[in-house]
Amino acid sequence: MNNPTMTAFTIILTAALYIVSRKIWLKTQNALLAPLLLSTTAIIIIFHYSGITFEQYKPGKSIMTFLLGPATVGLALPLYQNRRVLLNTFIPILVGVVCGSLATVTTAVLLAKWSGLDALLVKSIATKSITAPIAIEISRIIGGDPPIAVAFVVFTGTFGSMIGASFLSVCKITNPVARGLAMGVTAHGQGTATILHEGQTQGAMAGVAMALAAIFTSFIAPFFIPLLLK
Repeated sequence: MNNPTMTAFTIILTAALYIVSRKIWLKTQNALLAPLLLSTTAIIIIFHYSGITFEQYKPGKSIMTFLLGPATVGLALPLYQNRRVLLNTFIPILVGVVCGSLATVTTAVLLAKWSGLDALLVKSIATKSITAPIAIEISRIIGGDPPIAVAFVVFTGTFGSMIGASFLSVCKITNPVARGLAMGVTAHGQGTATILHEGQTQGAMAGVAMALAAIFTSFIAPFFIPLLLK
């Protein structure tokens, strides 16, 4: 295949596998069959046996990654439809996001540090609960490794989207605003996409939480994370 054909093929394959994985998850509601986990596993297996390399996949990946930005704008619709909820509970939402962001960074750094991990890994893990583009920049600033940071971001989002909603239910957290905030702060984009299936209020609050957490963390991380490392 020439490059344009390969790029088109990888994009179509990725989209098709995600659509199929999503339908399987919606039908089974099995956490182990989460769309991202299932589709990623399928892509790895197909590429392994077909001989397609990551270098061949990169052009298509870059296009799909670029499209994530415009796609995120879609969250504006449920946010607009739930604007009254946001305005009426903005202070509690802000407090929740700040506390949640501090908690995720603190627990990540301290647990990694107490586990005896290398300082580079600790700094890279610190940004696991914010969206990848911001995690990359923060990781560079604090001396972490951006590729490792992205790996932890993806793992956190995948794991959070798999068990987050069920864990909140076990904890008897039923308020849609609280559920959305929790998923947005801890599992960023993937958690937001998952909780959106519960309702537009949950999805809107998760989108707000994801954005506010990223902004807040980007301001405090360069000072707060080195403090935790001391």
